[in-house]
Amino acid sequence: MNQFSRSRLAWALLTLGSTALLLAALYYQYVEDYAPCVMCVYQRAALWGVMLSGLLGWLAPQNAVVSGLALAGWLAASVEGFLLAREHVGYQLNPSPFHQCSTVAEFPAWFQLEVWWPAMFYPTGDCSSIDWQWLGLSMPQWLMGIFAVLAGLAVLFIGVRVAARR
Repeated sequence: MNQFSRSRLAWALLTLGSTALLLAALYYQYVEDYAPCVMCVYQRAALWGVMLSGLLGWLAPQNAVVSGLALAGWLAASVEGFLLAREHVGYQLNPSPFHQCSTVAEFPAWFQLEVWWPAMFYPTGDCSSIDWQWLGLSMPQWLMGIFAVLAGLAVLFIGVRVAARR
């Protein structure tokens, strides 16, 4: 497992998997006509974090510093994505006029993704609406599970590397 965590294949799988999820999001937005809400675009940003971490790890999987940064980015983006998806599920399962998400993205002024790349990050939907379900779970519920698995795999890879040093 230690060797696999340091292989280009492992990092390529992470990158391709997160890219596939982003492409699925764009498919649902532009082909199926589902409007992404602000929580959706935040979760997309977290997926971008996982994907970019995968690319970084793929570039130098044997370099301890580079792959360590990639692992840290992967874990941080996955945990943030999980927390965002959990919040989004709360909006869906407990709709209230007193507990609503913003209608505009609030990225930092120095990182305005919704301005730089509106096709990917401009929100137009409502966080509380459930437009899509599969096996009884909404999109953010699926993303909670996906981000939990991604975070778990990052912890596993970190643990394997720590154990190999001993």
